[in-house]
Amino acid sequence: MSEPMQERIAQAMAELQATQAAVARAEAELRQASATVRSSDRVVEATVGAQGELTGLKFLDNKHQNMTGPQLASSIMEAVRQGRAQMARRVMDTFAPFTQPGPEGSMRRGIDLDWNRVFGSALDGGGQAGSGRSQRNRLLDEIDEDID
Repeated sequence: MSEPMQERIAQAMAELQATQAAVARAEAELRQASATVRSSDRVVEATVGAQGELTGLKFLDNKHQNMTGPQLASSIMEAVRQGRAQMARRVMDTFAPFTQPGPEGSMRRGIDLDWNRVFGSALDGGGQAGSGRSQRNRLLDEIDEDID
């Protein structure tokens, strides 16, 4: 094998090892990550892990006692959706450097990820103005239909 080819292979291996180490650090950081979000009515506080799992739920100041079941369910869903959206954005930000090509002269090409496919509806959960209100109303309608 020629000397330049060996150098290119060595460079590629070094870049691969550096990328693997950086991904491992990012994964370790995210394993410990969570987002805690309050519903807009400040009744519910939900904590969501990096994979969108609900890890904690608190009812604040006993405000939930004056709510109907559908209202409480709506507050819970809102807080969980917002927490999932916040964690999805954090995961995207953490892995964004790996989606970009390496610096000039680097062998790294970057990976192409379809974040909508990875996170699905979690990306919609709280970042759009007004979307939570219509979602809450739709949830209430669905619950009311089930009760009748």
